[in-house]
Amino acid sequence: MKFTETPLRGAYVIELEPRGDDRGWFSRFFCEREFAQHQLCNKIVQINNSFSKFKGTLRGLHYQLPPKAEDKVVRCLRGAFLDVIVDVRPDSPTLLQHFSIELTGDNRKMLFVPKGFAHGFLTLTDDSEALYLATEFYAAEQERGLRYNDPKLAIPWPFEPVVISDKDRLHPDFDPTFHLNQR
Repeated sequence: MKFTETPLRGAYVIELEPRGDDRGWFSRFFCEREFAQHQLCNKIVQINNSFSKFKGTLRGLHYQLPPKAEDKVVRCLRGAFLDVIVDVRPDSPTLLQHFSIELTGDNRKMLFVPKGFAHGFLTLTDDSEALYLATEFYAAEQERGLRYNDPKLAIPWPFEPVVISDKDRLHPDFDPTFHLNQR
């Protein structure tokens, strides 16, 4: 695997290195040793799969506060989506800055999302499927969300979402008291 750090410290784009022959190819999706060499997660406790039927489906931007903060590895299995992360680490010099990358079933790129980042995506095709590795169990009481169109974030989405849950549409504007409160 090839690890390339993004402009947001701790977040990485991961590219598979397929080995092929006449049958096709093989590649590691996760290797504890290789992740450890980059001081990334080594304990996966949950693997989540999501399917979005329609182009323009927005999911996120979600994260969990400590002590339930989680690292994620996100990959598109089919279709395509714009994957977006936002730094919500209270003491980070890049607080509220974002990074985005197109993840597709064809490019097989993955995004390592460290603790302290909100994550979401907008599907660019119908029938898009995502797979997430997570280092912490879901904890509803520690969950927070940023609204995708909060002006403080200024995320340049390629188009307006067509399908979005009420929960995601109704996230409040960024407020450090609520969004960064580490109770």
